[in-house]
Amino acid sequence: MSLLGSMTTAISGLAAQSRALGHVSDNVANSQTAGFKRVDTNFTSWLTRSSLRLHMPGSVEARPDYTNTVQGTVEQTENPLALAIAGQGFFSVAQARSGQGADVVFDDRQFYTRAGDFAMDRDGYMVNGAGYYLEGWEMQQTGEPDRTTLEPIRISDLVYNPQPTTTIDLAANLPANVDTVVTVPTGAPWAPTEEPVSSVIQIFDDLGNQQQVTLDWWRLDVNTWRLRITPDNDTLAPADGIFADIDFGGQIDAGPPVLDAPAGTISAITPLSSTTGPAVAPTALGDTASLGFAVDYGYGAQSITLGLGGFGVATGLTSYSGTDYSVRDLSQDGVPLGAFSGVTVRENGDVAVNYDNGQTRVVGRVPIVAFNDPDKLQRLDGQAFTRTVESGEARVTDVATNGVGKLVTGSIERSNVDIAAEFSKLILAQRAYTSNTRIVTASDEMLQDTINMKR
Repeated sequence: MSLLGSMTTAISGLAAQSRALGHVSDNVANSQTAGFKRVDTNFTSWLTRSSLRLHMPGSVEARPDYTNTVQGTVEQTENPLALAIAGQGFFSVAQARSGQGADVVFDDRQFYTRAGDFAMDRDGYMVNGAGYYLEGWEMQQTGEPDRTTLEPIRISDLVYNPQPTTTIDLAANLPANVDTVVTVPTGAPWAPTEEPVSSVIQIFDDLGNQQQVTLDWWRLDVNTWRLRITPDNDTLAPADGIFADIDFGGQIDAGPPVLDAPAGTISAITPLSSTTGPAVAPTALGDTASLGFAVDYGYGAQSITLGLGGFGVATGLTSYSGTDYSVRDLSQDGVPLGAFSGVTVRENGDVAVNYDNGQTRVVGRVPIVAFNDPDKLQRLDGQAFTRTVESGEARVTDVATNGVGKLVTGSIERSNVDIAAEFSKLILAQRAYTSNTRIVTASDEMLQDTINMKR
């Protein structure tokens, strides 16, 4: 019985070492596969009978020991859509069954992967080298992602529609140390004859055409400046422009109690032209100081608000010491027509579409999926996994939260296979296999001697 048991044990050793060799072969073959997780070998002994007085030969079994939680090397690439996870977690991906474009039909099963070599296909989907489609949360109009549903991310907004200018913001200092020598008109036309200090800004109409608006300033007295707004090509504004007086320092129209604006800050805005909207009266220090007016470039009235900062605060427009008109910021919110220029993924997972008009639109966010026991996931083709009962439920969460790793953009995670370690395992498997063959040979010779005893 011992001779037969020895042979049986040695044969199980041959089978176990063959499996171990297969694991090593698989690891070496996939040493350059993005996101591949190596398979180690766990040898388990099975006993036939063992006690203090007797031990009979048993057998050995080689089981796969998965390393899904072992990080591979993160390597930078020239692909801006490539993604890697530094830490725990997986990308949620889908597999296409049929169709193309907006009519692609996806498999109902949920897949996960660490292979982040994503690129945009012809239909605008982000697909990795194994053909899996990256999934994410769709971005809502509120600017927050819809965390209730995971959908394949598709870049379909290839045009950024023009937006007409609705707000112009001015931050500047009108010099308080210039002589007041202007002739102050008492009625229309409101423009003094002296040369003003000016700013010019480009705005956009409803069709995205660029238009020009000029802001001219005259100092009327110690605390008052006159503003003229001249929109070129406008059909609504008077020929001589849109006028308003801006007072600095003194009482503001708030209260009770009566409030005074510190010297050099806006205390009152008085429109002088009929096409100028009424200035909003402040109720407290810091209220928005703005002036509204309307223009028409042939596509209907376009309302624009000129933001000048706040009443009684040193933001936006001020009148402090100096002899030169200095502009700190002059901006507007309109944009021309934009065409698609590229896609980037931010470190928080936001997928942003870039346009050639300088605008960006966030279309989705990439989450990271975690499991209680990732090593118990079921392996599939293409470095993909599916959940099992043993792995636990999938927890979908934002990047770098709830124990998941960070997102490394423009990079991929390489295989976690160490070639030197695999060759060491190869040598051990080879020697162990050879040793087991020697046991089989020796057992066979001893059995043959036992049979020959009858002769």
